[in-house]
Amino acid sequence: MNKVLMAVDRLGVLGTKGPAVLTVVGRKSGQPRSTPVTPMVVEGRRYVVGGFPGADWVRNAQANPEATLGQGKHGEPVRLVEMSPEEARPLLRQFPTLVPTGIEFMKSAGLVTEGTPDEFEELAGRCAVFRIDTRE
Repeated sequence: MNKVLMAVDRLGVLGTKGPAVLTVVGRKSGQPRSTPVTPMVVEGRRYVVGGFPGADWVRNAQANPEATLGQGKHGEPVRLVEMSPEEARPLLRQFPTLVPTGIEFMKSAGLVTEGTPDEFEELAGRCAVFRIDTRE
């Protein structure tokens, strides 16, 4: 499914709607690795939540935070800054409201059962949260 979403995104079918494609360098291979993500905006800053504890893209971003965030046919060089569990808590609490499509994903991953803000807040320290900073 990720490959289908990324192909549709590259064609520009969704424009700026739908998921973005985050590309990070593989920590072992050194090759670009892409995954669809849905950034959320809180107080004018963009964030992305790692949907699985220990996901490859998360571990790659932790090893090399320089990345590219693509939406449609446009790519933007970014730097991913991992939030501490304390910083992540209020962001995770807002996740189900700001990224409602992520609720089912997190339920199917077994990370939440109801998808409430309290459940998401409890994921702090288990699921990585990154701030997306623009880089030149």
